[in-house]
This record gives sequence, structure tokens and C-alpha cells, in this order.
Amino acid sequence: MKVATGWKDYKILKTANGEKLEQIGGFTFLRPDPQIIWNTDRKITDKVDAKYERTENKSGSWTFSKTFKNQFVISRKNIKFHIEPMSFKHICLFPEQAVNWDVFEKLIKAENREVKVLNLFAYTGAASVVCALSGAKVTHVDAAKSMIDIAKINAELNGVDSIRFILDDCIKFVEREIRRGNKYDAIIMDPPSFGRGPKGETWKIEENIYNFVKLCGKVLSDNPLFVLINSYTTGLQPTVMANILNSTIKGGEVDAYEVGLPTEEKGIVLPCGCSAIKTFKG
Repeated sequence: MKVATGWKDYKILKTANGEKLEQIGGFTFLRPDPQIIWNTDRKITDKVDAKYERTENKSGSWTFSKTFKNQFVISRKNIKFHIEPMSFKHICLFPEQAVNWDVFEKLIKAENREVKVLNLFAYTGAASVVCALSGAKVTHVDAAKSMIDIAKINAELNGVDSIRFILDDCIKFVEREIRRGNKYDAIIMDPPSFGRGPKGETWKIEENIYNFVKLCGKVLSDNPLFVLINSYTTGLQPTVMANILNSTIKGGEVDAYEVGLPTEEKGIVLPCGCSAIKTFKG
């Protein structure tokens, strides 16, 4: 496992009974987490500023203290990130992905050329901003306008103007890029377990990820830098993703690993999915 460190504005204080207590900026958040199946004999009872609770139909909602600021900014390594509680439990940021951001930054900065990055299922654009600040020219693709709007906020917060934002279904966008003959030196993808495109297209990661990675290989340049897959789906273990990369994209070397976050509790690290990256340099 690779554990995301270097955060000053974010930390996990406690984990118990399916919930995690987080310190984010100057506020405390209590959210459910399906990985936390330990300490089920106790609950976190701390007073919090924002709490997300599930309902019987598996949806949920936030409750806030009177002092809570609904939108604010945190930072890591002088990069700023917009924080906002979303209706589906997220906060507009996955802090564990700092593990991968550090890899992108190092690889891009080591290149003495303009690196073209394609970020698919790009969410609120943290990876896009990191790549752009490292010197890359980034194409950011997501099917949700609300996520692209927040990604634009993150770009503006960091003074970035080299990101091309595309509202589109990722599969259809890649298919069009193949027809147009456009190529990219690096590809990042963070697909959901399940999703729908703007025209009702259905995405199921176990059924679609192999063919999609194979498709993406057709827009990879002749001088590639890296391809990364990230997944929160438990069925896609690191070795599975490594096998997908090795069987669809020629050359390079794969590093596959769990991604996690440290906690303030002794001996407890919170698992947060898996990543696999194929690199073609050094």
C-alpha cells in the first residue's frame, strides 16, 4: 500500500462502526465509509460540524452546525483545492490521490518537452491541476457539468489556464479523438463503479474497463510517458488492473498498489481503493 502523506489541512481523526471522523480545514466531518468494518462495538460521538447520514433507501443527506462554512479551500504543497459537501457524500476531493499526484508531478517535470495529458472521468480536476502546474497541457473530460464547474474553480484557484475542459461521455470522446488522429503522452482515468453519460449511456466498470483501456491505447502517442487506472471498486484489485494494462498497452513497466490514508489512531491505515500505473521512462 502507498499512503498519502503531506497534508496539513486534512487528517482522519477516528474510524469506527462504518464511519470516519475527518478534520478538513478548520472543520470536522463525519462520513460513512464501507471499508471501516472494525470497532463495531463503539460509535464516534464527537460533536461535528458536518455529518452525512444514510437513509433506508441508501441515499443520504448532510446536517450542519450553525457555524459551518459550506465552501472553503484547503491546500497541499501550495496547491489549492475547493471543498464542498456534495449530496452523494463526497467533498469534491479524494485526498488519498496525493499518492498519484506526486508521481505525475515527478514524471512530467522530468520531461524536457510539452506533455499532453488526457484526464478521463476527471471529477473536480485535482489531477488536472497538478499536471498543469507541473508543465503539462491537459484535456479534462467528465460527463457531469457540476463536476466540470468545480474543476474550473480549482484551476482558477491555482492560476491555471492550460486545461481544456470537455463535457462529454468519456468513451465517445476517445472514439472521436481516434477519428481525429489526436494523441496524448499520458492518460489518467478514474472511472466510477457505475455511471451514466449525459445521454443516458451506462457504464459498469467490471464490464467496460478492459475494452475502454484498450480503446485508450489508440490515442497514446508514439513517445508515451504514463497510463494510470484508479479504482474504488473492490473487485478490481491491483493485480487485476496490472493485468489489464499489460494485456492492452505494449511496452513500459507496471506498478500496482493499494492506496490509503493515515489516521490519528495507532496502527490504523484506511484503505481507499487501488491504482495501477504503466510508465515508459526510467
